[in-house]
Amino acid sequence: MYLAILSSLFSYICILLAVAFFTLLERKGLSYIQIRKGPNKVGLMGLPQPLADAAKLLTKETTKPEVANYILYFMAPVFSFILALLLWQLYPSFYSLSYFKWGILFFLCVSGMNVYGTLLAGWSSNSKYALLGSLRAIAQTISYEVSMALILLFPLFLVGSFSFTEIKETQEILWFMLIMIPVSLIWFTTCVAETNRAPFDFAEGESELVSGFNIEYGAAGFALIFLAEYANILVMSLFSALLFFGGNSFVFFESDLGFMVKVLFFAFLFIWIRGSYPRFRYDLLMGLTWKGFLPGSLSFLMMITMLACCLYF
Repeated sequence: MYLAILSSLFSYICILLAVAFFTLLERKGLSYIQIRKGPNKVGLMGLPQPLADAAKLLTKETTKPEVANYILYFMAPVFSFILALLLWQLYPSFYSLSYFKWGILFFLCVSGMNVYGTLLAGWSSNSKYALLGSLRAIAQTISYEVSMALILLFPLFLVGSFSFTEIKETQEILWFMLIMIPVSLIWFTTCVAETNRAPFDFAEGESELVSGFNIEYGAAGFALIFLAEYANILVMSLFSALLFFGGNSFVFFESDLGFMVKVLFFAFLFIWIRGSYPRFRYDLLMGLTWKGFLPGSLSFLMMITMLACCLYF
Protein backbone atom coordinates (compact mmCIF):
# COMPACT_ATOMS: atom_id res chain seq x y z
CA MET A 1 0.00 0.00 0.00
CA TYR A 2 2.75 2.46 0.95
CA LEU A 3 4.61 1.55 -2.24
CA ALA A 4 1.50 2.33 -4.30
CA ILE A 5 1.08 5.70 -2.58
CA LEU A 6 4.75 6.62 -3.11
CA SER A 7 4.56 5.50 -6.75
CA SER A 8 1.45 7.64 -7.34
CA LEU A 9 3.03 10.68 -5.67
CA PHE A 10 6.20 10.32 -7.74
CA SER A 11 4.11 9.95 -10.91
CA TYR A 12 2.10 13.07 -10.10
CA ILE A 13 5.27 15.09 -9.48
CA CYS A 14 6.60 13.97 -12.87
CA ILE A 15 3.27 14.90 -14.50
CA LEU A 16 3.39 18.39 -12.98
CA LEU A 17 6.96 18.88 -14.23
CA ALA A 18 5.95 17.64 -17.69
CA VAL A 19 3.02 20.08 -17.74
CA ALA A 20 5.24 22.96 -16.61
CA PHE A 21 7.80 22.44 -19.35
CA PHE A 22 5.10 21.73 -21.93
CA THR A 23 3.89 25.29 -21.35
CA LEU A 24 7.43 26.44 -22.14
CA LEU A 25 7.40 24.34 -25.32
CA GLU A 26 4.09 25.94 -26.31
CA ARG A 27 5.34 29.48 -25.72
CA LYS A 28 8.56 28.78 -27.62
CA GLY A 29 6.73 27.01 -30.46
CA LEU A 30 4.15 29.77 -30.87
CA SER A 31 6.85 32.43 -30.76
CA TYR A 32 8.83 30.86 -33.61
CA ILE A 33 5.63 30.30 -35.60
CA GLN A 34 4.96 34.04 -35.19
CA ILE A 35 8.62 34.93 -35.98
CA ARG A 36 9.71 36.11 -32.53
CA LYS A 37 11.87 34.76 -29.71
CA GLY A 38 9.51 33.93 -26.87
CA PRO A 39 10.70 33.55 -23.26
CA ASN A 40 14.50 33.90 -23.21
CA LYS A 41 15.35 36.18 -20.27
CA VAL A 42 14.96 33.89 -17.25
CA GLY A 43 18.07 31.71 -16.99
CA LEU A 44 19.59 29.84 -19.92
CA MET A 45 17.32 30.22 -23.01
CA GLY A 46 14.36 30.81 -20.70
CA LEU A 47 14.38 27.22 -19.38
CA PRO A 48 13.47 28.11 -15.75
CA GLN A 49 10.55 30.26 -17.00
CA PRO A 50 7.82 27.71 -15.97
CA LEU A 51 9.23 27.59 -12.44
CA ALA A 52 9.23 31.40 -12.28
CA ASP A 53 5.62 31.48 -13.53
CA ALA A 54 4.58 28.90 -10.93
CA ALA A 55 6.27 30.86 -8.14
CA LYS A 56 4.58 34.06 -9.30
CA LEU A 57 1.08 32.49 -9.42
CA LEU A 58 1.36 30.69 -6.08
CA THR A 59 2.61 33.77 -4.22
CA LYS A 60 -0.03 36.17 -5.58
CA GLU A 61 -2.95 37.26 -3.42
CA THR A 62 -6.02 35.06 -3.82
CA THR A 63 -9.00 37.08 -5.03
CA LYS A 64 -12.42 36.56 -3.44
CA PRO A 65 -15.30 38.02 -5.47
CA GLU A 66 -17.95 39.41 -3.13
CA VAL A 67 -20.89 37.77 -4.92
CA ALA A 68 -19.25 34.38 -5.53
CA ASN A 69 -20.36 31.12 -3.94
CA TYR A 70 -17.11 30.63 -2.04
CA ILE A 71 -17.22 26.88 -1.35
CA LEU A 72 -17.89 25.89 -4.96
CA TYR A 73 -15.67 28.73 -6.24
CA PHE A 74 -12.63 27.27 -4.47
CA MET A 75 -13.63 23.62 -5.05
CA ALA A 76 -13.99 23.86 -8.85
CA PRO A 77 -10.25 24.22 -9.75
CA VAL A 78 -9.31 21.47 -7.27
CA PHE A 79 -11.98 19.18 -8.73
CA SER A 80 -10.78 19.76 -12.33
CA PHE A 81 -7.16 19.18 -11.28
CA ILE A 82 -7.97 15.89 -9.49
CA LEU A 83 -9.88 14.59 -12.52
CA ALA A 84 -6.95 15.47 -14.80
CA LEU A 85 -4.56 13.51 -12.57
CA LEU A 86 -6.94 10.53 -12.33
CA LEU A 87 -6.74 9.97 -16.08
CA TRP A 88 -3.00 9.38 -15.74
CA GLN A 89 -3.73 6.26 -13.68
CA LEU A 90 -4.59 4.59 -17.00
CA TYR A 91 -1.02 4.89 -18.32
CA PRO A 92 -0.22 1.26 -19.36
CA SER A 93 3.34 1.02 -18.09
CA PHE A 94 5.20 -2.23 -17.45
CA TYR A 95 6.15 -0.82 -14.03
CA SER A 96 2.61 0.21 -13.09
CA LEU A 97 1.27 -1.05 -9.77
CA SER A 98 -2.37 -1.01 -10.87
CA TYR A 99 -4.04 -2.73 -13.82
CA PHE A 100 -7.32 -1.40 -15.19
CA LYS A 101 -9.25 -4.19 -16.87
CA TRP A 102 -12.07 -1.76 -17.68
CA GLY A 103 -9.80 1.16 -18.60
CA ILE A 104 -11.95 2.56 -21.43
CA LEU A 105 -15.02 2.72 -19.16
CA PHE A 106 -12.95 4.49 -16.48
CA PHE A 107 -11.70 6.95 -19.12
CA LEU A 108 -15.25 7.73 -20.29
CA CYS A 109 -16.50 8.20 -16.71
CA VAL A 110 -13.69 10.55 -15.68
CA SER A 111 -13.67 12.56 -18.92
CA GLY A 112 -17.46 12.87 -18.70
CA MET A 113 -17.12 14.49 -15.26
CA ASN A 114 -14.76 17.18 -16.54
CA VAL A 115 -17.74 19.33 -17.52
CA TYR A 116 -18.72 19.65 -13.85
CA GLY A 117 -15.47 21.42 -12.99
CA THR A 118 -16.08 23.96 -15.76
CA LEU A 119 -19.74 24.30 -14.78
CA LEU A 120 -18.90 24.92 -11.11
CA ALA A 121 -16.17 27.42 -12.00
CA GLY A 122 -18.48 29.41 -14.29
CA TRP A 123 -21.61 29.32 -12.13
CA SER A 124 -20.00 29.88 -8.72
CA SER A 125 -18.12 32.98 -9.95
CA ASN A 126 -21.52 34.71 -10.38
CA SER A 127 -20.25 36.55 -13.45
CA LYS A 128 -22.14 36.66 -16.73
CA TYR A 129 -18.92 36.24 -18.73
CA ALA A 130 -17.85 33.20 -16.70
CA LEU A 131 -21.33 31.65 -16.93
CA LEU A 132 -21.54 32.10 -20.72
CA GLY A 133 -18.06 30.64 -21.13
CA SER A 134 -18.91 27.60 -19.01
CA LEU A 135 -22.18 27.01 -20.89
CA ARG A 136 -20.30 27.09 -24.19
CA ALA A 137 -17.70 24.65 -22.88
CA ILE A 138 -20.35 22.26 -21.51
CA ALA A 139 -22.31 22.16 -24.78
CA GLN A 140 -19.10 21.63 -26.73
CA THR A 141 -17.72 18.93 -24.44
CA ILE A 142 -20.96 16.94 -24.25
CA SER A 143 -21.41 17.10 -28.03
CA TYR A 144 -17.89 15.87 -28.80
CA GLU A 145 -18.04 13.17 -26.11
CA VAL A 146 -20.67 11.39 -28.23
CA SER A 147 -18.35 11.01 -31.21
CA MET A 148 -15.40 10.27 -28.92
CA ALA A 149 -17.28 7.39 -27.28
CA LEU A 150 -18.20 6.00 -30.70
CA ILE A 151 -14.60 6.20 -31.92
CA LEU A 152 -13.41 4.36 -28.79
CA LEU A 153 -15.59 1.43 -29.90
CA PHE A 154 -13.34 0.85 -32.93
CA PRO A 155 -10.24 -0.45 -31.09
CA LEU A 156 -12.58 -2.08 -28.56
CA PHE A 157 -14.29 -4.15 -31.27
CA LEU A 158 -11.01 -5.06 -32.95
CA VAL A 159 -9.32 -6.18 -29.71
CA GLY A 160 -12.35 -7.44 -27.79
CA SER A 161 -11.20 -5.86 -24.53
CA PHE A 162 -11.70 -2.67 -22.48
CA SER A 163 -8.07 -2.68 -21.34
CA PHE A 164 -5.64 -0.11 -22.73
CA THR A 165 -2.80 -2.56 -22.07
CA GLU A 166 -4.33 -5.21 -24.34
CA ILE A 167 -5.09 -2.60 -27.02
CA LYS A 168 -1.42 -1.56 -26.92
CA GLU A 169 -0.17 -5.15 -27.13
CA THR A 170 -2.45 -5.94 -30.10
CA GLN A 171 -0.75 -3.25 -32.20
CA GLU A 172 2.76 -4.69 -31.99
CA ILE A 173 2.63 -5.68 -35.69
CA LEU A 174 -0.04 -3.46 -37.25
CA TRP A 175 -1.06 0.00 -36.01
CA PHE A 176 -4.80 0.70 -36.06
CA MET A 177 -4.12 4.03 -37.75
CA LEU A 178 -3.05 2.18 -40.91
CA ILE A 179 -6.44 0.50 -41.28
CA MET A 180 -8.55 3.39 -39.89
CA ILE A 181 -7.00 6.64 -41.14
CA PRO A 182 -10.27 8.66 -41.26
CA VAL A 183 -11.26 7.45 -37.78
CA SER A 184 -7.88 8.41 -36.31
CA LEU A 185 -8.19 11.91 -37.83
CA ILE A 186 -11.70 12.28 -36.36
CA TRP A 187 -10.34 11.11 -33.00
CA PHE A 188 -7.58 13.71 -32.92
CA THR A 189 -9.92 16.53 -33.96
CA THR A 190 -12.31 15.42 -31.23
CA CYS A 191 -9.43 15.51 -28.73
CA VAL A 192 -8.67 19.11 -29.70
CA ALA A 193 -12.32 20.08 -29.23
CA GLU A 194 -12.65 18.07 -26.00
CA THR A 195 -9.75 19.94 -24.40
CA ASN A 196 -11.16 23.34 -25.51
CA ARG A 197 -8.08 24.17 -27.52
CA ALA A 198 -7.74 26.47 -30.53
CA PRO A 199 -9.39 26.62 -33.01
CA PHE A 200 -12.21 25.28 -30.77
CA ASP A 201 -11.48 27.41 -27.67
CA PHE A 202 -14.94 28.95 -27.27
CA ALA A 203 -14.82 28.62 -23.49
CA GLU A 204 -12.15 31.35 -23.51
CA GLY A 205 -13.38 33.76 -26.18
CA GLU A 206 -11.26 36.82 -25.35
CA SER A 207 -13.05 39.14 -27.76
CA GLU A 208 -16.58 38.59 -26.42
CA LEU A 209 -16.13 36.92 -22.98
CA VAL A 210 -13.04 38.83 -21.74
CA SER A 211 -11.44 35.51 -20.72
CA GLY A 212 -14.24 32.98 -20.30
CA PHE A 213 -15.18 30.68 -17.44
CA ASN A 214 -11.94 31.45 -15.54
CA ILE A 215 -12.27 35.25 -15.63
CA GLU A 216 -12.69 35.59 -11.85
CA TYR A 217 -9.78 33.28 -11.00
CA GLY A 218 -6.24 34.27 -10.18
CA ALA A 219 -3.24 33.06 -8.19
CA ALA A 220 -3.50 29.40 -7.10
CA GLY A 221 -7.03 28.87 -8.52
CA PHE A 222 -5.95 29.91 -12.00
CA ALA A 223 -2.79 27.82 -11.67
CA LEU A 224 -4.87 24.69 -10.93
CA ILE A 225 -7.19 25.32 -13.90
CA PHE A 226 -4.13 25.91 -16.09
CA LEU A 227 -2.44 22.70 -14.87
CA ALA A 228 -5.64 20.68 -15.42
CA GLU A 229 -5.99 21.94 -19.01
CA TYR A 230 -2.42 21.09 -19.98
CA ALA A 231 -2.45 17.76 -18.13
CA ASN A 232 -5.53 16.86 -20.19
CA ILE A 233 -3.70 17.83 -23.40
CA LEU A 234 -0.80 15.54 -22.56
CA VAL A 235 -3.02 12.63 -21.51
CA MET A 236 -5.12 12.93 -24.70
CA SER A 237 -1.89 12.91 -26.71
CA LEU A 238 -0.91 9.75 -24.83
CA PHE A 239 -4.23 8.05 -25.61
CA SER A 240 -3.96 9.08 -29.28
CA ALA A 241 -0.57 7.37 -29.53
CA LEU A 242 -1.88 4.39 -27.58
CA LEU A 243 -5.16 3.75 -29.41
CA PHE A 244 -4.16 4.31 -33.03
CA PHE A 245 -0.37 4.58 -33.28
CA GLY A 246 0.80 1.36 -31.68
CA GLY A 247 1.70 2.52 -28.18
CA ASN A 248 5.36 1.73 -27.55
CA SER A 249 5.82 -0.32 -30.74
CA PHE A 250 8.23 1.63 -32.91
CA VAL A 251 9.53 0.43 -36.28
CA PHE A 252 9.31 -3.33 -35.62
CA PHE A 253 10.54 -3.12 -32.00
CA GLU A 254 9.14 -1.94 -28.68
CA SER A 255 10.59 1.19 -27.12
CA ASP A 256 9.40 3.48 -24.32
CA LEU A 257 11.43 6.23 -25.97
CA GLY A 258 9.44 5.71 -29.17
CA PHE A 259 6.22 6.03 -27.18
CA MET A 260 7.46 9.30 -25.67
CA VAL A 261 8.30 10.61 -29.13
CA LYS A 262 4.77 9.82 -30.34
CA VAL A 263 3.17 11.52 -27.33
CA LEU A 264 5.39 14.59 -27.80
CA PHE A 265 4.50 14.69 -31.50
CA PHE A 266 0.76 14.76 -30.76
CA ALA A 267 1.26 17.32 -28.00
CA PHE A 268 3.17 19.53 -30.42
CA LEU A 269 0.32 19.16 -32.94
CA PHE A 270 -1.94 20.94 -30.41
CA ILE A 271 0.54 23.84 -30.41
CA TRP A 272 0.97 23.80 -34.18
CA ILE A 273 -2.79 23.90 -34.78
CA ARG A 274 -3.16 26.78 -32.32
CA GLY A 275 -0.54 28.77 -34.19
CA SER A 276 -1.99 27.98 -37.63
CA TYR A 277 -5.78 28.27 -37.55
CA PRO A 278 -8.20 31.02 -36.47
CA ARG A 279 -11.12 30.31 -34.14
CA PHE A 280 -14.12 28.50 -35.64
CA ARG A 281 -17.60 29.93 -35.64
CA TYR A 282 -19.66 28.28 -32.90
CA ASP A 283 -22.41 26.98 -35.20
CA LEU A 284 -19.77 25.43 -37.47
CA LEU A 285 -18.18 23.75 -34.46
CA MET A 286 -21.44 22.13 -33.36
CA GLY A 287 -22.36 21.23 -36.93
CA LEU A 288 -18.99 19.56 -37.39
CA THR A 289 -19.69 16.94 -34.73
CA TRP A 290 -23.46 16.43 -35.19
CA LYS A 291 -23.53 16.57 -39.01
CA GLY A 292 -20.01 15.33 -39.78
CA PHE A 293 -18.29 13.26 -37.09
CA LEU A 294 -21.38 11.49 -35.74
CA PRO A 295 -22.69 10.14 -39.10
CA GLY A 296 -19.14 9.36 -40.22
CA SER A 297 -18.33 7.49 -37.01
CA LEU A 298 -21.56 5.48 -37.19
CA SER A 299 -20.89 4.55 -40.84
CA PHE A 300 -17.34 3.37 -40.11
CA LEU A 301 -18.57 1.56 -37.00
CA MET A 302 -21.10 -0.42 -39.07
CA MET A 303 -18.34 -1.38 -41.49
CA ILE A 304 -16.04 -2.52 -38.67
CA THR A 305 -18.89 -4.44 -37.03
CA MET A 306 -19.68 -6.31 -40.26
CA LEU A 307 -15.97 -7.05 -40.78
CA ALA A 308 -15.64 -8.35 -37.21
CA CYS A 309 -18.73 -10.57 -37.67
CA CYS A 310 -17.26 -12.01 -40.88
CA LEU A 311 -13.94 -12.74 -39.13
CA TYR A 312 -15.51 -14.35 -36.05
CA PHE A 313 -18.21 -16.36 -37.82
